[in-house]
Amino acid sequence: MKTDLFDFDLPADRIALRPTVPRDAARLLVVKPGGPHELYDRSIGDLGDLLRAGDCLVVNDSKVIAARLNGRRIGRGSAEPAIEATLHKRLDSSHWRAFVNPAKKLEVGDTLRVGTEGKACFLGELDAQVSQKDERGEITLSFSFHGPVLDQAIAERGEMPLPPYIASRRAPDEQDRVDYQTLFAREEGSVAAPTAGLHFTEKLLARLKERGVGLHKVTLHVGVGTFLPVKADDTAGHKMHAEFGSVPAETAEALNAARAEGGRIVAVGSTALRLLERAANEDGRLRAFSGETAIFITPGYKFRAVDLMLTNFHLPRSTLFMLVAAFSGLDTMKRAYAHAISAGYRFYSYGDACLLYPEQPCVPDAVP
Repeated sequence: MKTDLFDFDLPADRIALRPTVPRDAARLLVVKPGGPHELYDRSIGDLGDLLRAGDCLVVNDSKVIAARLNGRRIGRGSAEPAIEATLHKRLDSSHWRAFVNPAKKLEVGDTLRVGTEGKACFLGELDAQVSQKDERGEITLSFSFHGPVLDQAIAERGEMPLPPYIASRRAPDEQDRVDYQTLFAREEGSVAAPTAGLHFTEKLLARLKERGVGLHKVTLHVGVGTFLPVKADDTAGHKMHAEFGSVPAETAEALNAARAEGGRIVAVGSTALRLLERAANEDGRLRAFSGETAIFITPGYKFRAVDLMLTNFHLPRSTLFMLVAAFSGLDTMKRAYAHAISAGYRFYSYGDACLLYPEQPCVPDAVP
């Protein structure tokens, strides 16, 4: 499909720079394709009324690391140009793939130095050598430390990797270390938050549990490639970055059992949805999964494992907007986004959310 089909104009004042407080006070646009009331306005706090006993929320428990490192190139004369590196994929205990800016200032063999002081053990400065650089400027960094010591050093020196549409308008701060982390965050490895999960509070979870809604966790370590706009003229020319994810066997079995009894699987965010679809058989039955996935979902995809989707509002021409267009229909989502813009909804990572019903249900929904 032509990429420009997924374009739209968004006023800059619709981009949220801070989350709603409390988190579950964010607005929620319910989207029911083809229904008599296709779009209606609610709030995240209404989820307990919108879901029913037996439904299962599936959340991503990946934790965002402080992946943005500000340092300088050393060892090549007196000039030490400033370099910003955003880690996006852990290769092993001491190697990371990273995007750097400006990329032209670094070559294979150069050393990037981050920080002058540290709290971790004896670390004062954290050094990493550029061991690989590809044609697009992406590099592999080989750090001088490894394992937990390296993780702590990165956490101390790094900043939360806020998306460019926020970071270009304000600097990350200590509050972002709380705000840009979901209630479910446990497994370190993401360099971008699974943002639909940011809306949940303990109060909301208690109400959902009381309602009889189940909660299950999967892990997908989100890479920055997920949020990059598609630059190819046609979606067929776009290649997704691979991300590591896992669905435990007990989670797959519990979701299969719930669905067999009439419960709906509600993916909280695009990351949970993509992972569930990767772990599903052709008949929609889930199985345990652990490995990398680069699934790219565009209109025409037949969904197998997910019945409803809770997600934020996404960037134009992004793989995420293509995914929601595949789920609820491109024309429906264009109408939904136009309504959200005119009604003052807040967009992107710190913004409001929508609850999407599928254009083509996986299984007939007998209960209204």
